[in-house]
Amino acid sequence: MNTTLPLQRPASIECRTVLADGRVATMTASRRARANRAEVKCAVAGSPVLAARMQQVVRLARHTETRFDSREQVVLSLDCLPPEHDRGWELAAVLADRMARGVWHPGKGVGLVGAHGWSDAWHQGTAITSSGSAAAALAQALPGMLLMCGVAAQSASVDGGTVATVVTGAATPGVLVLPHLGALAGHTDPSAATSTARAWFPLHSGGVHDTLAWVEVSVAPLLSAAQGCEEEDTIAVPELNAAGQLAVRQALAAARHFDGRALGRWRTVVRFSETRFQGNSYELALVMADRLARGREFVPRGRLIATGCSGAWHAGRVDAVRELEAKLALIAVQAAPGDRILVPESNLFGAIADTVLADVRAAIQARGASMARIARIGMI
Repeated sequence: MNTTLPLQRPASIECRTVLADGRVATMTASRRARANRAEVKCAVAGSPVLAARMQQVVRLARHTETRFDSREQVVLSLDCLPPEHDRGWELAAVLADRMARGVWHPGKGVGLVGAHGWSDAWHQGTAITSSGSAAAALAQALPGMLLMCGVAAQSASVDGGTVATVVTGAATPGVLVLPHLGALAGHTDPSAATSTARAWFPLHSGGVHDTLAWVEVSVAPLLSAAQGCEEEDTIAVPELNAAGQLAVRQALAAARHFDGRALGRWRTVVRFSETRFQGNSYELALVMADRLARGREFVPRGRLIATGCSGAWHAGRVDAVRELEAKLALIAVQAAPGDRILVPESNLFGAIADTVLADVRAAIQARGASMARIARIGMI
């Protein structure tokens, strides 16, 4: 007799949204055991670029959640392709992901949910915006639903009347205006608990496009993590490829190990102004931005500019980088008053003459900036 129990079907939910051309689209989210797969998977027929953007939006929005659990995978899909540059579906993706995981419940007695809105800072959960015409179209196309829009929806009108603003937690169908994601649970703006810092590093290829790029690290307190969760799982780098994400996660996790008590305390989002670069000389800027965001370093008057890498961040060691002389020349040209510049003390790839180093330091100081050569982090 076969006693094998049938596999439980993954839980699925739907969230409606209105596209820029007036069509009503359905965002579907399904939840299943992760089993070493990506925590978020997205699919949009005919547009892998849009699917990648949807995955990025959801991962960034998860940064605002105080609890972390990576045991399940959420699969999101949109049943039709939005027009180019249409971003109104973003809020629907965020809400569908949260409802599928049980992070947010629309309320007892609420059936389907409709949403329209977007944000340029999902990792902070702020500035959710929506056009008034989209709010009106949403209310007309989806009567009887709980409708959620960005702050600009307050001025929308339907049949000559203003769309009502419903207080968070209302169980009756209406329009819920979301100024930020914290309003879903009646909380304050989640950006108040997010600390963000940037550091700059030189992009050098020997061409006319050499410049300074920035890396930004945003950290938010993590109240609790799933049992067995690794530090690297709490670090999101949505703009890089898989190899780049792994390198960033490993560098940050190792550098935090050097701090002693920094592990298991933060949810982290890392963003780069330029993602098409090679090499690992950005690592010192990355680590310093993370330390600034976590309050482990003094904030300079201007920018913190750094170039360096390490084969042992867990020991706090800073190793040499290639083409240091050319990178210093680039920094000397683009330095501004108040900037603090950090470079490795060692230069195993070719010694810089004392006269050259003195000239570079003098040029940097003449621009009102300062420079230090360091062998370890935490001793600056």
